[in-house]
Amino acid sequence: MSKLKAIILAAGKGTRMKSELPKVLHEIHGRCLVEYVIDAAREAGAEEICLVVGHKAELVKERIGDQVSYALQAEQLGTGHAVKCAADFIGEDGDTMILCGDTPIITGATLKELVNYHREHDLKVTVLSTTLEDATGYGRIVRDSEGNFAKIVEQKDATEEEQKIREINSGMYVFRSADLKESLSKITNQNAQQEYYLTDTIEILNREKQDGQVVTGAYVTEHVDETRGVNTVEQLAEAAEIINAR
Repeated sequence: MSKLKAIILAAGKGTRMKSELPKVLHEIHGRCLVEYVIDAAREAGAEEICLVVGHKAELVKERIGDQVSYALQAEQLGTGHAVKCAADFIGEDGDTMILCGDTPIITGATLKELVNYHREHDLKVTVLSTTLEDATGYGRIVRDSEGNFAKIVEQKDATEEEQKIREINSGMYVFRSADLKESLSKITNQNAQQEYYLTDTIEILNREKQDGQVVTGAYVTEHVDETRGVNTVEQLAEAAEIINAR
């Protein structure tokens, strides 16, 4: 059985939470958001977990303790940069999941389905996607004429046609560790935001494929709520309601 690791991005300030607390430390039923994600990663089979911390890193470390390892993202230069900060953790073996510290509704069962799909189809990277009635604001999953995953287009870069797409990127992925490490070394910040995007690694892996082989994919989950991030106090209350209903 191939080894599975998880990197959880937990460096953000969470400005829209209107609170001094790091976003991932906000609580639902006395447990902070990132603890739910750590549990889901473990349930999915992750043997080692690394939290990428930044804003008030010491507070996060104090709360979560030594059940995980840590990587520091001192400056927020994008998702690709955050994962680069954990490059030493990735290694060359097995697979690495990339998760968000602010998605407490995600379950181990859904992540396990993602990993299984990734391994069954022998892919270098698999994106967790879902279909929304209103996809505004999300990166869209673009597929080719045969229905194969082609690329992710951010809302601000999407054409009018692409904006009609309802399949979205959840921001959760599973990569072959060696491919993740190699493609991270090739991403640049040549874009409007001057940030390093993790999604650029997917484009790099797609560009380097040979003889039309399929190396990247998207696994569509029907559990739409599980992909929800918490960015506001209202969204925190909604997530609490969904977790309650379970």
